[in-house]
Amino acid sequence: MSSNTAKLFVKTKEFPMSMADFSAIRQLAYEHTGIVLTERKHHMVYARLSRRIRALKLASFAQYVALLNTQTANIATTNQNLVTDSSDNNNNAVKHHRFETSELPAFINALTTNLTYFFREPHHFDYLKNIISPQWLTRKNKRLRIWSAGCSSGEEAYSIAMTLAMPFAHPPWDLKILATDVDSNVLNTAQQGRYHNDNRGVIPTDFVSKYVHSQADEYFTFTPEISQLVHVKPLNLLSSWPMKGPFDVIFCRNVFIYFDNDTKRQILAQFHQLLAPDGYLIIGHSETLIQLSEHFTFIGQTIYQPRSTAAPATSAANPMPSTSNDTLLRKPEHD
Repeated sequence: MSSNTAKLFVKTKEFPMSMADFSAIRQLAYEHTGIVLTERKHHMVYARLSRRIRALKLASFAQYVALLNTQTANIATTNQNLVTDSSDNNNNAVKHHRFETSELPAFINALTTNLTYFFREPHHFDYLKNIISPQWLTRKNKRLRIWSAGCSSGEEAYSIAMTLAMPFAHPPWDLKILATDVDSNVLNTAQQGRYHNDNRGVIPTDFVSKYVHSQADEYFTFTPEISQLVHVKPLNLLSSWPMKGPFDVIFCRNVFIYFDNDTKRQILAQFHQLLAPDGYLIIGHSETLIQLSEHFTFIGQTIYQPRSTAAPATSAANPMPSTSNDTLLRKPEHD
């Protein structure tokens, strides 16, 4: 952004935003989410964060940046002062509370883009149904684990559930779909599994008749056969992952476009560790793994399989007897 652009913000916008303000916001966004905000995103940043400045009754982006920096420093100090034993639930609760009561979740939610709809990029669901599913039907192990990483408001996860419900939603199959996102606002929608009727037109008619439950207020939900398959959890891909795997399929579509190459490589290395040797990684139509990872074989249509390594992940055909993966996928008691 040029200095002229910064001056333009000062003179014509409701809240002043300088180049220094934008640079600080870019750095905070990268540190907390891994998202790379290019200079051409400054209008988007202004539009989304000005709502937060208005809600907090601040006068400028400089004040907002100062608030974020102060709260970030306070959280870091709190975490350093706490015992680092990850098994200490009280410490973890304090850390979580300190983060959730800060401005940081609202900051992250404002900057994350959540454009999604049911059965987006339908060829991936066709491949899941027509190619991957028949492979599973021939194997002895009935445990299936799928991860929708960056699930947004949940449409992808429920599309997966509808695609696989017959026959995998029923015994002897053990199907669980993990849906994670960093944005707490969209996760609320995914957790509820409740959508406006405007969204149902893209759902195949036979799935609507089988799995969609209309409500009186122009919204719809899904039948228990579908909703019980989807387990929604908050997760920042830059933080530690509690799952151990193996996953049979990982959907991470239209997520990598927000990260720089180093972050992409880090995430891909972790995906490779969590995928079963016969698993699949599915990414977005505008994304590629070229020059990012040599650990995957390109199948087609942005679908990949992990290449074998000297120490491969535990096979989905012989899953780990007990993993925190199942703990993360466990439904809360009140659900």
